[in-house]
Amino acid sequence: MIPENPQAVEPHKAMAASSADNAEIEQTARIRIAWRLLPFLFSLYFVAFLDRMNIGTAALQMPGDLGFTEKVVGVGAGIFFLGYFLLQIPGALIAERWSTRRWIAGIMLSWGILTVLMAFVHTEREFYVVRFLVGVAEGGFFPAVIVYLTHWFRSADRAKAIAGFYAAMPLSYVVGSPLAGLLLGLSWFGLRGWRWLFILEGLPAILLGLITLGYLTDRPQQADWLGSKERDWIIRELEKGKKNKKEFRPCSLWTALRHRDVILLSVCYFFAVNGNYGIAFWLPTILKRLSGQSDLRVTLLAALPYLAGFLFQQLNGWHSDRSRERRWHAALPVLLSGLSLLFAIRLGSSLALSVVFFSMTGAAYYAFHPAFWAVPTEFLSESPAAASIGMINSVGNLGGFVGPLILGYLAAQRQSFAPGLLCLVGSYFLSGILMLAVRSTNQHRR
Repeated sequence: MIPENPQAVEPHKAMAASSADNAEIEQTARIRIAWRLLPFLFSLYFVAFLDRMNIGTAALQMPGDLGFTEKVVGVGAGIFFLGYFLLQIPGALIAERWSTRRWIAGIMLSWGILTVLMAFVHTEREFYVVRFLVGVAEGGFFPAVIVYLTHWFRSADRAKAIAGFYAAMPLSYVVGSPLAGLLLGLSWFGLRGWRWLFILEGLPAILLGLITLGYLTDRPQQADWLGSKERDWIIRELEKGKKNKKEFRPCSLWTALRHRDVILLSVCYFFAVNGNYGIAFWLPTILKRLSGQSDLRVTLLAALPYLAGFLFQQLNGWHSDRSRERRWHAALPVLLSGLSLLFAIRLGSSLALSVVFFSMTGAAYYAFHPAFWAVPTEFLSESPAAASIGMINSVGNLGGFVGPLILGYLAAQRQSFAPGLLCLVGSYFLSGILMLAVRSTNQHRR
């Protein structure tokens, strides 16, 4: 037997030890970053969606108190997104070039105050103006957070990170819908429950806005809560990701906004959001008419699609990162949303089957998001990525104006929600087809 050469063995052992140390540093850094940032960002988005969607529950009482028609409620629900449109690209660029922490704090303080003001509207004009201003105030939040996640999570972990943050959207319905149903039962100081709904759900945004200033850290270089080795690791990984994107064709900010795939993603997101918000704003009313149940029971039923959405969202985000595939992980769920909604319409005379298929629609829609939002950051970085994220979200969320408006208008004209829901089926299918037209990461490299 030939004895081992000690001079050859020692370097091998040193390399193995170094590799093990690096793996431990990587694992620790990823866990610390995730646990430090994602639960807090989750809580901010949770409150954002409570404030954005409480109009759907308030619509069970508000029209009767203020004499609003379904068309007025639909316009008011949708006009939020006209205001929301304005700050998408500026909000994303501010987050990239200035301070995300300060920007998010200011946004939350503004929308919290305006949500409280919603409790004191009396006329259609006041309703429209305050809803529009809430949209303006909230508009810069989502693109700022997506940009912020690119400052902390490498590409291989990004879909899971987005899924963790985005979980707040469906869970805000799961918790918020029954909570809103309970608040509708309040009657304090001569104010009806829907007014207390806006007051009590606006105050947390104000409080969290103040906490944000002291809690969030803008960049890894400033993170004294990370060890020096962990901080160096994440900085190196993010720089490596930027260099890899430069292997694609370099892209200026304005070129990015005209990029074929950015335009496709924007229109794809428009149709997906159009379908979702059309359902989200009107689902409590649809279930109320179908079941004749109390407001609280209706809000409990309306929460089920979002509970299913939370579960499938996490699963799809995890699998997308594991397989490093984005396009099909986004397209198939939104196509399934359209198919499930079609079954919900066809079987609409049965409350149980309607709830099952509305739940499947919600599960598939929320599964779409983690893979979808990982796509633009796969081939763009820094300001071009920030501007593109803002554009995609701004164009997409105009669907939040169109969907509720179409459903409210057709329901008033036809005395049925079925025609409007069929329009939303087509919207989901178009979204899935457009997603498949987007180039994959490998195609961008080629």
